[in-house]
Amino acid sequence: MDSGSSAISCAVEGPVDEAILRVLLNYCGIRPAGIYGKRGKSFLRQKVHSYNQAASYYPWIILVDLNHEAECAPALRTLWLPNPTPGMFFRIAVREVEAWLLGDQERISAFLGVTISKIPQNPEMHDDPKHLMIELAANSRRREIREDMVPRPGSGRKIGPAYPSRLIEFATNRRSGWRPEVAARNSDSLNRCLRSLRSLSKG
Repeated sequence: MDSGSSAISCAVEGPVDEAILRVLLNYCGIRPAGIYGKRGKSFLRQKVHSYNQAASYYPWIILVDLNHEAECAPALRTLWLPNPTPGMFFRIAVREVEAWLLGDQERISAFLGVTISKIPQNPEMHDDPKHLMIELAANSRRREIREDMVPRPGSGRKIGPAYPSRLIEFATNRRSGWRPEVAARNSDSLNRCLRSLRSLSKG
């Protein structure tokens, strides 16, 4: 499919989400008309109704993490956007986009330098996929992964200094990185997101 055949405006929480969404759009043959937000979840919450109004005129997709803001994705959708316009694609990663990356067990285990048996078969069932990602990195055979992704003792940080950069590297590496179609087999929310995007590309 010609990647310019469809276009959609986007809003995300931050740079990792942006990279993941760009990969998904490219996979589905959709061109991003613009990617907005990128200033955290609270900023998206403030802007969601403006984005929803804009979706009356042209397609929009908002990608957010479920985290622990609501019990399930439908509850969060109702909380944020009780009356979505027809052009709004509001997609939720359960519980965080890290679960989508972990869904490609073979590739993420190779990237992190850990045995595949340590990668959960159903990452969406994990209570804190981001913390799990950091725990896996802490046990990596690769020193650079440990140094980049794991917070340094006494830093007071929850993630390592290059944690986002490493996830973006994995998500966007076409030769040995993330495969959305494989990850979707282990992630229902990712599978739903792909179905929504495919419906747009065929529309």
